[in-house]
Amino acid sequence: MKSPGCTSRHVRCLIIFNLCLGLLFLSGFFHTKIKNHPILKSQRELLIPSTPCRARTNVMFLKTHKTASSTVLNIMFRFAERYNLTIALPADQLLHLGYPRTFLADFVEEFQAIGQNYNIMCNHLRFNPSEVQKVMAANTFYFSILRNPIPLLESSYVYYKDSVPAFRFSKDVNEYLASPRRYYHPADQHYNIYARNIMWYDFGYDNNAEDDERYIQGVLEEIEQNFHLILIAEYFDESMVLLKHALCWELDDVIYFKLNSRSQDTVQTLTPESEERIKSWCSLDWKLYLHFNQSFWRRIEDTIGLEELEKEVNHLRRRQRGLMQTCLSDQGAVGRDHIENKGLLPFQSGAANILGYNLKQDLDNRTLRTCQKMVMPELQYTSYLYTVQHPHKQRKQLDLPLLWTTFQEKVQLPTPN
Repeated sequence: MKSPGCTSRHVRCLIIFNLCLGLLFLSGFFHTKIKNHPILKSQRELLIPSTPCRARTNVMFLKTHKTASSTVLNIMFRFAERYNLTIALPADQLLHLGYPRTFLADFVEEFQAIGQNYNIMCNHLRFNPSEVQKVMAANTFYFSILRNPIPLLESSYVYYKDSVPAFRFSKDVNEYLASPRRYYHPADQHYNIYARNIMWYDFGYDNNAEDDERYIQGVLEEIEQNFHLILIAEYFDESMVLLKHALCWELDDVIYFKLNSRSQDTVQTLTPESEERIKSWCSLDWKLYLHFNQSFWRRIEDTIGLEELEKEVNHLRRRQRGLMQTCLSDQGAVGRDHIENKGLLPFQSGAANILGYNLKQDLDNRTLRTCQKMVMPELQYTSYLYTVQHPHKQRKQLDLPLLWTTFQEKVQLPTPN
C-alpha cells in the first residue's frame, strides 16, 4: 500500500501553480514600473487628449435694474474690446435695447445685416428668449444678477424719485411703503415698473401678477431653463469668481471698479415695518431672490468649494486694490462735484449723488486707456463702442431712455484705438 503524499501528477500541478503565481507577481511588478516610467508616462499623456477650459465668447447678460449691473456691463464691454467681439448695441444709438418694451431682434443695431453673429449682449432689455435667440448664437451663455429687494426698492426710490409717478408724491420711501397703493397705479405701468417687482419685470414677466405659488414655481423653472447662471449682488466678489469659472475667463477679465454707486448721504433708512412691507409688496421679487440666492451657494459648493472661493476672492481684491493704486488719484470714488473730467461724469438721476472717479495725471498711454475703460460710465461707454463698431454711422448726441427726459451735455470720449 502506498504511503500518504503527493503523486507525481500532484507535484507537477503544484509546480505549475507556483510558476503561474510568480509570473503574475512579476507581471504586476513590471507593469507598475513601466506604467510609472517617466518617458512612457509622458508619451501616454500626449496620447490622451486633454480638454482644457476654453473661454466663452458668446455671452448674453440680462442687465437688471439697481443690482450692480452697470459694473457687470463694464466688465462685458471691456472683455468684448479685448477680444474684438461684436456687441449687440441698441439701434439708432439709443441707450437701451427697446426697454421697457419687450425685446425684439430689430432693436439691435444692424441686426438685419449681421444676423445671428453677435458675441455679446448686455445693454438693458426686457427679456424675450425667442427674440434674443435670433440675435445670439445657439451656444450662448446666459446669465443675470439679482439683488435683495429690500435695499433695491430703496435705491430705486431715490434714483427714480422725479420720474416715477408712484414715488413722486410721497415725501420719502417709508411714506410710500406705508400705503403703496395710494401712490401706485397699474395704469401708469411703463412709468411705475421701478416701484414694484422690477426684477420680475426685467425677466419678462408681469410685475403685477398675483402671488400664486404654482405660477411662481413655473416662472422660476422657466428662468432656470433660460439662464445658465444667476449671480447675487450682495456677494459681488464671490459672483465674479463664480462667473470667471463658468465662462473660463481670466482673473483680469472680471476685475472691476464699482460703477453707478451713490453716496451714503443719499441713502434713506428703512424702518423695520417698511422692510417687511417690501417683502409683501414686492413678493414676486422676494421669492425670486430667495430661490436663486440658494442656488447660487449650491453652485459654488458643487463647482469651486468654499475654501477655494475664499482664496480666489482674496486674490481678486488684492488685484483690484493694486489697480486702484495705479489708476486713481483719490484711491476711491468721489462725489459728482469732485469729478474733474466731466467726460467721466456718470448720469445723475433723482436725489442720488452718483459717484465717479478721478484718474492720475502721469499715466502712460496704455495704462491710461486701461484705467479709462474701467471707470467709464455706462452711457459714455455705450456711445464710445458705437463709434468703434459702427464708424460708418453718423454719430448723434446721446439719446435718452424713456424715463430720462433731460440730458444736455455732449459726452467727451477718448479717441477710439
